[in-house]
Amino acid sequence: MELRNREAEIYIPDETPVQAALERTTHLGIGAHQDDLELMATHGILESYENNDEWFAGVVVTDGRGSPRSGPYASCTDEEMVQIRKEEQKEAARLGNYAGVVLMGYPSAEVKMPPAAKLVEEIQNILRITCPRFIYTHNPADKHDTHVAVVLRLIEALKGLPRDLHPQRIYGCEVWRGLDWLPDEDKVVLDVSTRPQLAEELLKVHRSQVAGGKRYDLAIEGRKRANATFADSHDTDRYTHAIYAMELTPLLKDPELDVRDFTRGVISKFGQEVESNLDKLK
Repeated sequence: MELRNREAEIYIPDETPVQAALERTTHLGIGAHQDDLELMATHGILESYENNDEWFAGVVVTDGRGSPRSGPYASCTDEEMVQIRKEEQKEAARLGNYAGVVLMGYPSAEVKMPPAAKLVEEIQNILRITCPRFIYTHNPADKHDTHVAVVLRLIEALKGLPRDLHPQRIYGCEVWRGLDWLPDEDKVVLDVSTRPQLAEELLKVHRSQVAGGKRYDLAIEGRKRANATFADSHDTDRYTHAIYAMELTPLLKDPELDVRDFTRGVISKFGQEVESNLDKLK
């Protein structure tokens, strides 16, 4: 598999040949930035950890050069930050025992500029090799433009593949906007209670972000604990940590279903639920 960008790289922690390493993938995370995998795809990482029958592989689409920086990283150039963030992602892959991680090295501006045909084609190539059963990615209601662009390119790539290469499930996970507002029938609650220390350490390897001014480690811990408690108002807690996801699989089952129309429908359903409660109780 060839990657087109100069900064692109495929990293295999256990040094298995690339093709064989990626072919063993069962759970695939596709995120915009270094650390997005560890923020949103924790469920796939933990499901596959030290499990010879299941393997998590990650894809990071952008090069990370536009990330905010302060403290010890304040004076880093964009080029230095690209290399720093790449090494951090590799460290996370080693710690999490990933099958591999594909660092695609795209500038964010190119990802956000449709039709991004080269990116879509490269994603398709990755999907043909990995053939994952489960995909974790961003959700289309995310607040970050690059995150939304990634999920749009991914869905386009998947729709262009034969159905036998589609995953069983595709989860649109929360990063730059929580998904607690989703109606229960559209919300997937992913239990990530196992190995909380591993999940914490995976995020902390992204030192340029955590120590550089963004306490993602504290934020995601709080969100996962809050999700676990607020998942059900009429039942006791069934887990200690949870990630919410939007079920995106219907987009693959209906080739004509557009991401915008799908998202509009989910948001509309939320509005109707709120209005119904107000009408019922006023």
